[in-house]
Amino acid sequence: MDEKVYDVEIRSRAMQMLVEQAAFLGEFNDEAAERLVQMFEESAASLSQFPKRAPELNDAYLPPHKYRKLLFAEHYLMVYQVAERKVFVDFIVDCRQDYQWLIR
Repeated sequence: MDEKVYDVEIRSRAMQMLVEQAAFLGEFNDEAAERLVQMFEESAASLSQFPKRAPELNDAYLPPHKYRKLLFAEHYLMVYQVAERKVFVDFIVDCRQDYQWLIR
């Protein structure tokens, strides 16, 4: 099944977060930065097939059933929402850092 079922849109805020993470990694290891971007692209593209496979991101401060989370590249979390036949990637978070600001 090669047919895309959902359109995936990367919001500008999420793209900026990815650029910042890759730039930080690139200061120490260019290959790691390139792998991060490649794994993000692969993970985001995979959402076009079955975006609801990832668990919901539940917190008392978030609207219920709105966001989902997908772990990629071992330490990074893609936070997205599914609406109709569209997927909106809203945030890219390094799980090794404090991201409570996201849910508060």
